[in-house]
Amino acid sequence: MSKNILKIYDQYCVDNGVRVSDPRRFVLEIISAAKKPLTAYDILERLAAKLKNPKPPTAYRALEALTAYGFVHRIESLNAYIACHENHRHNGSQFMICDFCGRVEEIHLCHIPESLQKQASAKSFTTRHWNVELHGTCGQCHKRG
Repeated sequence: MSKNILKIYDQYCVDNGVRVSDPRRFVLEIISAAKKPLTAYDILERLAAKLKNPKPPTAYRALEALTAYGFVHRIESLNAYIACHENHRHNGSQFMICDFCGRVEEIHLCHIPESLQKQASAKSFTTRHWNVELHGTCGQCHKRG
């Protein structure tokens, strides 16, 4: 999956006049190849195999850009990152997080649920971005007992 997301990222950069940098490409490659969400320090550790002596700001700047471009999602409760494999930008993210194996699955609701939007509207709240994280047990862990 990582080669496909890198091609999409490269094309996004060409189409939008975004500078392609090695650190951003390497960080996206690292995150998209991971089986579980990675913290910034996990990423920095793996980045050392691709760049000479990378510093934390290098990883954080790359993560900030990739998140802004919609290629990476931040899992707030884990303070970690995963790749968005849906090839689109959306204003809301939803994740099912297994508390046993650490697997995270993105749920693809591109619009805020109506009941939640009604609650926000009733309080004159304008939503710019939303993130829902469901913690529990995945089907595989549930079967294992």
